[in-house]
Amino acid sequence: MEIRLDDLQSTEVIALLREHLHGMRQVSPPESTHALDLAELRRPEITFWSVWEGDELAGFGALKELDALHAEIKSMRTAIAHKRKGVASRLLEHLVAEAERRGYRRLSLETGSMDYFEPARQLYARFGFDYCAPFDAYVEDPNSVFMTREISSREAGEGAGQLRAFG
Repeated sequence: MEIRLDDLQSTEVIALLREHLHGMRQVSPPESTHALDLAELRRPEITFWSVWEGDELAGFGALKELDALHAEIKSMRTAIAHKRKGVASRLLEHLVAEAERRGYRRLSLETGSMDYFEPARQLYARFGFDYCAPFDAYVEDPNSVFMTREISSREAGEGAGQLRAFG
């Protein structure tokens, strides 16, 4: 499994992103769908990675810098053919390590509250994320769950001062 910094140009990534957006719109009402489209994922405050198994796209995910000490996980998705193969765990491990390397002190996310999202919530909980209040521009929403994880000052200190690179 290889995780690559991605420029969101490949047809495979664009197709999986379309599938992701369609799926989110199927299970969440429009006002509660916070998945980012292609243009939004190309913003400078967002870094996007794709996960490859050989020449097959297995998934993707992104980090959005909210401020110098806080980032948000965005757009995590595993391709159907690669579900239950550890793709999401490996990607989440990568995102947490990258947040630590960049010196963030907090890593947060929004996901759905419906049963469909239970596996995602369990995954995040296994990685030390706890439920929290809405952050950044989010508001209370019965269809959303907010989770966060502190990054220890020792871990954050190791990445402090390093240049932040956005893809």
